Amino acid sequence: MATAFLFHQGSVLMMKKEKSKIFNFAFWGGIGGHMEPDELNSPREASFREIEEETGFKKDDIKEFKLKYILLEKNNGEIRQQYVYFGETKHLNYIPSDEGELFWIPKNELADLHTSKAIDLTIEHYLKNNEIDGVFVGTMMTNSEPASEIQWSVITETIGF
Repeated sequence: MATAFLFHQGSVLMMKKEKSKIFNFAFWGGIGGHMEPDELNSPREASFREIEEETGFKKDDIKEFKLKYILLEKNNGEIRQQYVYFGETKHLNYIPSDEGELFWIPKNELADLHTSKAIDLTIEHYLKNNEIDGVFVGTMMTNSEPASEIQWSVITETIGF
């Protein structure tokens, strides 16, 4: 999966979905979705495709677009990987989406939204560590909703062979 969080002057563009294949209740998330088979080696391009499909924002409308997180979790015996990007939009104008309703949410209100635990913990970590210029790998450590946590590690350059 590829997910993006787009900021503009202290607010984040979030999508509210009434339900999904997994959940039968309203929840919030970033912009994104599954990667196409030909995008598996280019999650950045998959993210830009999803952003344009769901918001109308084009590459040129986004600045400082960076991969900040790679999330890993085991779900029903399958290892799932999610690439999470953060960027800033040059304007506030998006187009309505068939995927869900889009809203600009002040970043100090993000914790009040009903998101998945992985997204909640990732946003919390980003807001506390956004000055670190690196990519974090996050591994979901439990599957018990109230006790869920992510173990974070920053990816560093390999030294040697």
